[in-house]
Amino acid sequence: MNYKHLFYFWKVAQAGSITTAGRSLRLRPQTLSAQIQTLEEALGHPLFVRMGRRMQLTDTGQMVFEYANDMFLIGNELDEVLKGMPAERPMRLRVGIADVVPKLIACRFLEPALRCDRETHLVCHEGKLKGLLADLAVHQLDLVLADGPTNSNAQMRTLHYSLGAVGVSFFGTSSLRKQFAGPFPEMLHHAPLLMPMEGNVLRGKIGRWLDGLGIAPKIVAEFQDTALMKAFGQVGAGFFCVPSIIEDEIMLQHQVELVGQTHQVEAEYFAITTQRRVEHPAILAIQTRRFNG
Repeated sequence: MNYKHLFYFWKVAQAGSITTAGRSLRLRPQTLSAQIQTLEEALGHPLFVRMGRRMQLTDTGQMVFEYANDMFLIGNELDEVLKGMPAERPMRLRVGIADVVPKLIACRFLEPALRCDRETHLVCHEGKLKGLLADLAVHQLDLVLADGPTNSNAQMRTLHYSLGAVGVSFFGTSSLRKQFAGPFPEMLHHAPLLMPMEGNVLRGKIGRWLDGLGIAPKIVAEFQDTALMKAFGQVGAGFFCVPSIIEDEIMLQHQVELVGQTHQVEAEYFAITTQRRVEHPAILAIQTRRFNG
């Protein structure tokens, strides 16, 4: 195997584009493409497929990339050792966080990874669940945090496990609470309410709970971003709710009052990973720490 060709492959896989990698390597795209083709011929397997303007790794390409990644990172480590720098390389954990998962919740769930037996370098990506699962399928991520489980299929074998189920707490400004006095949750009837977007798992649970009680709040706004929802709640646009495990932080950060709590509605969060990743020490540390309340 020609290790220069392997290095070129590694740079293209990182960049996702021959043109982009060529600029960093100061090589013409035609030259770089020819070098990768030579490597593919030597290995006897295609390493990339073209997806529009991007180069997508094949299954074999992903395996080769992971080996190459370890090889060249170890090479960099050797340079550091020779320069008298620390030799131990942190273990990397690449996590995808679905955009419906509140950031404070994600922080709580991932924090044990930074305290596991081996030093961990945490890399967090946020996005739509569908896109994150696609990255998990091609091993660009080690773990995905979501607000619901996922079903495995023939193309993608995954495991999911619950990180815990907690009740929810409702909040509002003091002036809004005075305007809508009375016991909780009856005071929410006809009161302005800020809600997650339709399709959000928690949104559906809240709606069914209120319907069952005969309570009909006035939904004044819906949000994809829970941070934006809390910002509107802070200025008194309406009441809002979040999982109870972060209620102290919400009151401190947003200067709002706790209106009430319920365990009739529970927010449950899941870690999703591929079967070959379940022995990752940092993932096991996350799995061991469950939240309930």
